[in-house]
Amino acid sequence: MVLLHELLHENGSIYVHVGWQVSSAVRVILDEVFGYDNHLNEIVWKRTPHAGSSKARASKFPVNHECIYWYSKGAKYTYYNQYQPYEPAYIARFTNPDNDVRGPWQSVSLKTYSKDTLERLRKDNRLIAAQRENAGWRYKWFLSDAPGKQLEDIWTDVGAANSMAEERVNYPTQKPEALLERIIKASSNENDLVLDCFCGSGTTASVAEKLNRRWITCDLGRFAIHTARKRLLGIPEVKPFVVQNLGKYERQAWMQETGGEETGAEYSAALVQRRYIEFILEMYRARPINGYNWLHGVKNGRMVFVGSVDAPVTSGDLTNIAVEFRRAMGSGEDAPTQNGVDVLGWDFAFETNETAKQQAALANIHMNFKRIPREILEKRAVEQGDIKFFELAALGVKQSTLGKTVTLALSDFIISPDDVPSEIQGAITHWSQWIDYWAIDWNNEGDTFHNQWQNYRTRKDATLQLETKWTYEEAGEYSVVVKVIDILGNDTTKTLKVLVES
Repeated sequence: MVLLHELLHENGSIYVHVGWQVSSAVRVILDEVFGYDNHLNEIVWKRTPHAGSSKARASKFPVNHECIYWYSKGAKYTYYNQYQPYEPAYIARFTNPDNDVRGPWQSVSLKTYSKDTLERLRKDNRLIAAQRENAGWRYKWFLSDAPGKQLEDIWTDVGAANSMAEERVNYPTQKPEALLERIIKASSNENDLVLDCFCGSGTTASVAEKLNRRWITCDLGRFAIHTARKRLLGIPEVKPFVVQNLGKYERQAWMQETGGEETGAEYSAALVQRRYIEFILEMYRARPINGYNWLHGVKNGRMVFVGSVDAPVTSGDLTNIAVEFRRAMGSGEDAPTQNGVDVLGWDFAFETNETAKQQAALANIHMNFKRIPREILEKRAVEQGDIKFFELAALGVKQSTLGKTVTLALSDFIISPDDVPSEIQGAITHWSQWIDYWAIDWNNEGDTFHNQWQNYRTRKDATLQLETKWTYEEAGEYSVVVKVIDILGNDTTKTLKVLVES
C-alpha cells in the first residue's frame, strides 16, 4: 500500500477489493497509509443479486458480499456520478398533465431560491404558481432531468461472472466487467492510466482498453498473464501492448541461502553470485571460466552464459554475449573451439528465442537457448542428478507471395517437454495441439508488436487456423513478425522478410 500510494497520481484514487474475512484489517492499513480523511467510500458489493442465489449455512447467515474501499490521494480527485435505472414505483410518480414535450414530470417544492433562479425557471416554463395562499413556489422536475438514480455505496445490481457468461474465461477469481466498468468510469477520464497490480484474468485491463484508458497490469502467475493477454487480443481493434517478463523473485532467496551456506562468514553479494553461477554450470556439466562478464563456462568447446536468477534473458544480454565471444576467440585454455554459445536462463524475455536466434545468425554465432529447470531448486532432485536443460520451442513458418498477397502457414512447432505433465504429452497427437493461439504483425518497424491478425482456440471452437493471407497496398520489403503462444503461455516469435513486387 505504501508503494501504491507513491505511484498514485496526485489527483488519483485507489479501489481495494477484499473479502469480508480481512476487510477490517485492510481498512486500518488504508487509513494509516492514505489518511482517514481520504477515505471516500466503503462499497458493499453483493456478488449474487438474485434472491436464493447464495449458499445456505446451518450455523450462520450466508455471506453474499465483499468490500471495496475507495480512497483518494488528496483533496482533489476525479469523480463522475454513476446512475442506475429508476425503480417502477418512482417512475409512476411522474405524469404529464399539460402534455409537455419534455415528457413526464412531477411538482417539486422550491425551498430556497434567488431572483435569478426564479427568472430562469420562468423562462424555461418550469415554474408552477402557488395553488393556495401562503404556499411556496414549485417547479417541474422532469424524469429526463437525470439519467437515473445516483448510485449509492451498496451495489446489488452487478452479479459475479457466472460460468455461462460470454466474458467468462474460467479463472477462479474473475470479476465481472460491469463492476470494473463502473469503477473506471467513476474515477478516470479517457487516456488516463489505470493500474491493476493483481491482474488475474485481466478484467481491469480489458475494460480499460474498451473505455480508451491506458493501462498497466501485473501478475506473478504465467497462467494469469497468458489468460489476460489472450483476452485482450480478442478485443476488436485492440491497441498494441507489450508483455514484460520481470522474473521470479522467490529464486533470490534460494540463491542467497545456497551462496551463504557455501561462503560462510565471508558472505558477500559478489561471492554468492559466483557460487550461484558455478552451481548452475556444475548442473549443466560445464567448466567455469574467469575473466569475462558475460561468458561463464565452457562445455564441449562451446561457451556458456548463465542468466540472472531474478530477471529474464534479454536481447541486450545477447548483444553483450556476442561482443565478449568475439574477444574470447583465439588461443588459450578458455578459448572456444566451436562457434557457439549455450545461453541458460530461468526465463527469457518474450521476444527472445526465434528472433534471438536470427540475430545471432546475423552475427555468425550459433546460440542455443536452454531453460534452467525448476528442479534445481529441489535438493532431492539435485542429489539424484535428475536435472535436464531443455531448449526453447522452435517454430516453422512457410511463406509464399503472389503479387501483393502474402500467404503464411505454420509448418511445425517443437516445444520443450519441460514443465509439461506426462498426461498432457500423451494426449498430443499433432504438433499444432501445442499452440493456443498465434498472431501476426504484417509490417513491424522495430517497435511494439502490432496485433494485425490473430487466431485462437475458444471453449466453443477448439480448432486452430494454420494458414492466413495478407494483401499489401504498396510494393516493397516488409518485416513480418509471427508470434505463437503455446498452451503453457510461453511465447515463440519469428521474424520473416517479405518482398512484395508491384
